[in-house]
Amino acid sequence: MTPETDSEQREALILRHLAQVRLIARRIHERLPENVSLDDLISAGVVGLISAIDHFDPAHNVQLKTYAEYKIRGAILDSLRGLDWAPRQKRKMARQVEAAIQSASQRLHREPTEEEIAGELQLDLAEYHAWLADLQGLGIGALECAGEDGRNLIEYVADDEDRLPSRLVERAELERLLAEAIEHMPAIDRTVISLYYREELTLREIAEVVHLHQSRISQLKSQAILRLRAYMAKRWPVERGI
Repeated sequence: MTPETDSEQREALILRHLAQVRLIARRIHERLPENVSLDDLISAGVVGLISAIDHFDPAHNVQLKTYAEYKIRGAILDSLRGLDWAPRQKRKMARQVEAAIQSASQRLHREPTEEEIAGELQLDLAEYHAWLADLQGLGIGALECAGEDGRNLIEYVADDEDRLPSRLVERAELERLLAEAIEHMPAIDRTVISLYYREELTLREIAEVVHLHQSRISQLKSQAILRLRAYMAKRWPVERGI
């Protein structure tokens, strides 16, 4: 096979999988603030696709489409981690809500209700809901808290390439803690976070499933993430990224 033929096949594979890049980029974009460009996500995804094609090895018994999805998603998330798209005020609000959840949990010895979190913040419920609405772009970065070695919580869960025994133990422990944290949430928070991250439904799709307004789902999603952060902060100490 000539270099020209290899180049033609490579280009054909890239073109064949561009729709996959656009689909993944659109689904991630739906979860982000409006100021994040879809075109930028697609561009990052194409870089991931090219890397997948160049490094794909059929001997590993993994389909190219599956491997490409992993690389495309990873490239897009890496590009987002390089952005400082969370305004300082939102970072401060997120920390205040998280601290309120921690404080109320310690005092009540259980997960606090929305009303109790609002009270801890000295806000009425409507004001607290407005805060959660302002934090709706929190999703991607919220659990990406860099540890001492520069890695983040999501990578401990999602990384299939690092098979060191110590990393496997860490990942298993983190998965156990995350599952425990989710189990302690109120039912509606647990449902929203599970549908959003495990089933990868959009906020609009979740709203249709649970018969609530999309804006309410956005509030619950923000709250569920902050509950996770507050729970994990006491059990998985890391240097905070937000």
